[in-house]
Amino acid sequence: MTTETPAFPTYDGAPETLTGVWNLRRRALSFAPGEALPPADCDLKALLSARVAPEPPPGRGASTHAVKRHEVRRDLEGFSELAALNGLLIAHLRKRRAPRHAAALFRRIWTEESAALLEELPARWLISSAITFGDHGETEGQRRIGLAANVLFSLMKLYEFERLYSGLPADRPFSVARRAAADLPLGMPDFALVSGGLDINLLAPLWQMARAEPVAGPILNRLFERLNEDPRSLFRRIALMRDALQDRRARRSEKRARRAAAQDNPGPDMAESAPSGDNPADTGA
Repeated sequence: MTTETPAFPTYDGAPETLTGVWNLRRRALSFAPGEALPPADCDLKALLSARVAPEPPPGRGASTHAVKRHEVRRDLEGFSELAALNGLLIAHLRKRRAPRHAAALFRRIWTEESAALLEELPARWLISSAITFGDHGETEGQRRIGLAANVLFSLMKLYEFERLYSGLPADRPFSVARRAAADLPLGMPDFALVSGGLDINLLAPLWQMARAEPVAGPILNRLFERLNEDPRSLFRRIALMRDALQDRRARRSEKRARRAAAQDNPGPDMAESAPSGDNPADTGA
């Protein structure tokens, strides 16, 4: 089945309009007098042992740095101060400009205190941390992991959000009994649910790359471990649909085999198989 190309684009004026919106969202955070990030040589151990306490919101006219700092700390209330600093550094590093030492301090956190943050941080903050290495990694390996994490988890978020409008919970796969007779976008060939390995081909090299990189790699490795255990992902649903289709085919094959066996081996003639006596049901017992 071939579908017609729509007469209008998804994004008018792309890519210039997309770049314009993207750049607006990347305006640098401003500091008020007396505000600054901690120095590059700050005591990470002390920050790790301190907890984020509730704070009142900043007043009117506060700097964008102060507003973002409050948002991060409110989200990470009860977590370590190091987790909050990591989040604030991410917020600055997402912008077109950031304090000169921000990237080095971010990398230092993940070089020296990775084990603690991997245990403490929720997955969403691990994702943000991994993505930040895409632009601010020190090595090519770190940047590759960050860029891969950005594409993978950003597309996952978009797809999983859109799928919720199907009315199905995220842990329930679609039925394999029927599917729409429609083409995939861009003329892509269908995915072979049973024999296809696209999911494995996507995850395996990224996971292998993560295991080989010592700074950004452990973040992505931990995320893949959590993703593998989460029942609400596309990958789990694909696996369940694959199993369901294999079971469906196996049942059909068994049914065909029974029919073929019945045709090849018809039942014995009742007159010949009946026991002696007037009553065929009499077993002589």
